Amino acid sequence: MDKEIAQFSLEDGTKFLVEVDEPEGVAVERVAINTGQMVLQAKQTFEEAIEVVKPLASVLITKLREGLTTPASEVEVKFGLKMSAEAGAIIASVGGDVNFEITLKWKEEPSN
Repeated sequence: MDKEIAQFSLEDGTKFLVEVDEPEGVAVERVAINTGQMVLQAKQTFEEAIEVVKPLASVLITKLREGLTTPASEVEVKFGLKMSAEAGAIIASVGGDVNFEITLKWKEEPSN
């Protein structure tokens, strides 16, 4: 798939560029950046785009903590995000599969 450059904005107005897959059959506005290059204009701010990830992360961590007989001292969940000019943040897949890396740690409590 061909790559394009998309411009995302932060809520404070700061703009930055992200390499994204070329949109297929979707009308995305193009804007000129300070170099004169035309880039895709993201339809959402960066904060709006990643907002969709918070409920997913919250459910994963809550279910992992609550579902264990002996709750873990630490729960770590890693997953890839892919940015899209038209859709915002998407959970990225590797080789066609979505992968979550989950690390659970138990710390031994000191004896009294």
